Amino acid sequence: MKPTFTLLTALLLAPLAMLHAADIAVSSLDLKLAANSTGYRATANSSNVGKPITLGGVNYANGLGSHSRFRLAIDCHGMAKRFTATVGVNDAGSKQYDNVVFRVEGDGKKLWMSPVMKVGDAPLPIDVDLTGVNQLVLWLRCGELPGGGADGPGDWANATITYEGEAPVAVDSVLPRKILTPPEALTPRINGARVYGARPGNPFLFYVPVTGARPMKVTASGLPNGLILDSASGIITGTTPAAGTYEVKLTATNARGSDTRELQIVSGETLALTPPMGFNSWNGFSRKVTQEIMLTQAEAMASSGLRDHGYAYVNIDDFWEVQNKADWDVKLHGAERDEQGRINSNARFPDMPGLTAAIHKLGLKAGIYSTPGPTTCGGCVGSWQHEEKDAQRFSDWGFDYLKYDWCSYNTVVQGKYEDKPYAMKPYAQMGELLRKQKRDIVYSLCQYGMANVWEWAAEVGGNTWRTTHDIGDSWGSMAGIGFKQGGHEAFVKPGCWNDPDMMVAGNMGYRNTNLDDDEQYTHVSLWSLLAAPLLLGCDMRQMDEFTHNVLCNDEVIEVNQDPLGRMASRIATHGETQVWAKPMSDGSMAVGLFNLGDETVSVSTTWNELKLTGPQQVRDLWRQKDLGKQAGGFTADIPRHGCMLIRLFLAKQ
Repeated sequence: MKPTFTLLTALLLAPLAMLHAADIAVSSLDLKLAANSTGYRATANSSNVGKPITLGGVNYANGLGSHSRFRLAIDCHGMAKRFTATVGVNDAGSKQYDNVVFRVEGDGKKLWMSPVMKVGDAPLPIDVDLTGVNQLVLWLRCGELPGGGADGPGDWANATITYEGEAPVAVDSVLPRKILTPPEALTPRINGARVYGARPGNPFLFYVPVTGARPMKVTASGLPNGLILDSASGIITGTTPAAGTYEVKLTATNARGSDTRELQIVSGETLALTPPMGFNSWNGFSRKVTQEIMLTQAEAMASSGLRDHGYAYVNIDDFWEVQNKADWDVKLHGAERDEQGRINSNARFPDMPGLTAAIHKLGLKAGIYSTPGPTTCGGCVGSWQHEEKDAQRFSDWGFDYLKYDWCSYNTVVQGKYEDKPYAMKPYAQMGELLRKQKRDIVYSLCQYGMANVWEWAAEVGGNTWRTTHDIGDSWGSMAGIGFKQGGHEAFVKPGCWNDPDMMVAGNMGYRNTNLDDDEQYTHVSLWSLLAAPLLLGCDMRQMDEFTHNVLCNDEVIEVNQDPLGRMASRIATHGETQVWAKPMSDGSMAVGLFNLGDETVSVSTTWNELKLTGPQQVRDLWRQKDLGKQAGGFTADIPRHGCMLIRLFLAKQ
């Protein structure tokens, strides 16, 4: 018997008959809703390098141009069927720097991901099943290779969604920031280093970092003769007393309560008993730095609250000196030295003593930069054959820190980079001269790790020493540097610190860092575990809530500033996860669990592999939250490129 189709049956089947497959070009969606790095935007039917979409010699009329931290979220209403595209780095991109990764996600799960792609690589086809997917996300990341640039273009040629029913639409693609650090309490809390080194008979300057509601009164008992504390400003000044260790009790009081902490002042020959914390001008301002910029950065360090978490050094990098070859800025021109052979600052820095005095008035320290060669890395005048004059000049100007950069030394003194005596000679000379000054000047060696600098830097008076090439604000650069520091632990102690280069968190002066939130937590956690200098490269005048949260967590900073002065060791590696651990002065242990991979995974450690006995009380340092007693180990789900930083205390029985 043949089936009978009634009018009612026809009406019920009509909506299904109306559904038909259709295609929509991603380039036709509202691309203003895409997330991008500062200064870039997604472009329809053209590349972000201002050229047509050209991949592998083929021009594409339709497609999407993206750049750096691109993310586009698309609501598919569960009606999409497929996503197709051809992706690659535009033929007009930079062969030296551009390297990108394309990724397609559906409802938070990876559907497709490219390998790292560079200019000249063959474009890759994408054909992804979207059945049942509600939210499709396309994103592009740059700088995934060690040393790779962080500003690369990536093109999505012929990017198309096939769907049935309601058409896909772009939605707000900016992810909410991951604020983990709790708000600062209004009650007083004294922060920063618990031990401070200074040389007898030299000027003394120390700001007591303390958070809490203002006004705040700071008092001290046990201050040695010659030192005075201004209770309103919290600044200790005077002349460092005779050699010895002085136990000082600090108390901070406001209308809501008080806090007390012991500060150990060690008068002797060792400076930087904890890793230096502060700011360096290079990452954010490079060759455009001026005296006004440095002064406003110092003021921002104070007003933003960074000073109250222990950040103290405000360091000028290159381009404070004279450079007569620069046609782009005549303010760099002038006499390199005065009649007495003393180095001059350029017209951008008209009053070096005035600048350092203003920085010191805030309770902060001032740093400067030079090279043992005839010219700096930027072509400005260096200290070659004027080392004694320059050391004295830096002291007379009132500087407290010297970054001494190898730069052009090899152009006047020939040698092999791996030759230890050759590498040591210019640094030993300046180290001896700095020790003769009637001023405490922290000595930072910048020669990129050649001749295994960590093995001998302390011999030449170095307090910190670069172990690597320059850092960039990309995952490939930061992780490629930070996770290669293992093996240097034996050379780290109070006054002696491995330096994997400056921090690349926050606003870089012209755009936000290319590190995402999880990567910035990894960055700060790893540098803290490594007992590395925490020298910021961001523009402190543009401190937002997230950057303050990631740079000013006092429990994380305590890991970095612990007076025991130990560096973390890599305890375990399992696939793309790592566990690092650092012994602390109170007998506890700081542990970082890191996920270097591209998917959320569980990362574990055991008390056995950490050489701990008995149950441990676990503290989540970023969230400043106790996680309870654990008998034999700890496991956490860690997101892509993310971490968890914990502190373990022997639990009470």
